Amino acid sequence: MGKWLEYINNNKILKWILNKYVFTIVIFAVVMIFVGEQSYRVRLHKAKQIRELEEQRDSYQQAIDQARHDLQALQSTDSLEKYAREKYLMHTENEDVYLVDN
Repeated sequence: MGKWLEYINNNKILKWILNKYVFTIVIFAVVMIFVGEQSYRVRLHKAKQIRELEEQRDSYQQAIDQARHDLQALQSTDSLEKYAREKYLMHTENEDVYLVDN
């Protein structure tokens, strides 16, 4: 044990590292970076979740805009009839409907 203490006393870098203030700051930094709710790892995970949610929001907004556009297009009777024929294959009496694949 005596050789170890002598080595520490002679080595200035190791003596500086084992200083109680430096040691406390290093422990504090490690805890702040790796442990707890505000750690760097948790912040990265939450940033990733935010990006994914923003992408979802944008896709839902595009779907809403498309639905509004379709609603405006279906305001007249002619366009409503055309939409029903194309999407739901509706037809009037005495009318034949043929499906043609491209």
